[in-house]
Amino acid sequence: MSLSVISIPPASAKPPVGLVVALHGWGANAQDLASVAPLLKLHDYQFLFPNAPFPHPYVKSGGRMWYSFTQAQESLQKSHQELTQSKESLTDWLKSLESSTGVPLSRTILCGFSQGGAMTLDVGLNLPLAGLVVLSGYLHPITQTSYSTFPPVLIVHGRFDPTVLLSAAQKARDTLKAMGVAVEYQEFDMGHEIRPEVLELIQNFVTNHISS
Repeated sequence: MSLSVISIPPASAKPPVGLVVALHGWGANAQDLASVAPLLKLHDYQFLFPNAPFPHPYVKSGGRMWYSFTQAQESLQKSHQELTQSKESLTDWLKSLESSTGVPLSRTILCGFSQGGAMTLDVGLNLPLAGLVVLSGYLHPITQTSYSTFPPVLIVHGRFDPTVLLSAAQKARDTLKAMGVAVEYQEFDMGHEIRPEVLELIQNFVTNHISS
């Protein structure tokens, strides 16, 4: 299963000093997050925005998803299969990036919003990445890792998020810390969204973990 990707080269027109890969949320698509790239002012970095592999059942105009959300017992197996396929596709694609961009995983930041944040943790904790950024996200209960060392993680969440409750972010923070992950955690008075102050946190996290 191949992923379609929006690639934005460094604004500096120089070879990238690092990669920033961003995963969209449920019902969104790569274009939604790609519009945020210029606001981060990371001019020496290449940005990559993959589309999730599955079409969204309700958002007909380009909506995508990494897996289905369902409470129906008969649909749980399908949802699990979709998650497994997405994880495999995303992992294989991330491992291939050095050959196509010249940038190793050790200089790659993986980010995700909402469902994309959950995918970021599930996949990213098993790869030697420079760091992970989780925005309005959560931790899959089935997250497993064979690694004994982990990338540092930035978790940002809104106190008034009606879609992914604040408690989900706090649970992810506590679980990751118990695993020995270095976690930076920040809450804002906001909902399910990305605000300018969040962009500043991301910019600082990226530059702190990938020196030019």
